[in-house]
Amino acid sequence: MEKILDGKVALVTGSSRGIGRVVAEQLSDLGAKVVINYSSSPERANEVVDGLKAKGREAIAIHADISKVSDITHLFDEVMKHFGRIDILINNAGIMINKLLAEATEDDFDKQFAVNVKGTYFACQQALKHMEPQGRIINFSTSVTGQMFPSYSMYAGTKGAVEQFTRQLAKEFGMKQITINAIAPGPVNTELFSVGKSEQQIEAMKTMNTFGRLGEPEDIANVIELLVSEQAEWITGQTIRVNGGFI
Repeated sequence: MEKILDGKVALVTGSSRGIGRVVAEQLSDLGAKVVINYSSSPERANEVVDGLKAKGREAIAIHADISKVSDITHLFDEVMKHFGRIDILINNAGIMINKLLAEATEDDFDKQFAVNVKGTYFACQQALKHMEPQGRIINFSTSVTGQMFPSYSMYAGTKGAVEQFTRQLAKEFGMKQITINAIAPGPVNTELFSVGKSEQQIEAMKTMNTFGRLGEPEDIANVIELLVSEQAEWITGQTIRVNGGFI
């Protein structure tokens, strides 16, 4: 039985774990050939690939540090070399350094903007060069941009930049019939989210949405499934909050 993404190639950055992994697995289940990108965990990336291959899917793992433009170029060149096309780009890779302004360092700032902003921007540049018409790009923002949380200023600042160039690039991609959107999750139950948070903090965040729970990676993947489908061809340049009413 034909699936909605049969014949498509999807690249998911930072997809060896967490939301990226679940998104990659869901796109694979929909028929896409999937590229698992990782920067520091080859074992996890290969585990994802092996799991997909065991189900009869096509998948490869490619190392690239998306804070480096040369690595991004290499990543896309390898995708084209292996699959000959790219139809979907999910710019999921990102880092979160939470510090109060008084404690933040130049190194913290440079690292966070290099991955979250520079990495996403230049991955979009490569997508413009290589992506097939009717392609789909999904960038990751955060619902924190609508809140005021001490220590999140740098992180929220990177995501504000992502939202702005998602909007500004829509017409450039529209000339190739490619949509580009951002999703802005609220708190999601992942390994990364839990780092440095107490049980009390996590429970407090659960109360900030209308359903009294954390989001799950599948909640995010389900919205991405819609945005990469043909049904979403009239949605572009938008930021969609996926947060259960968090904001």
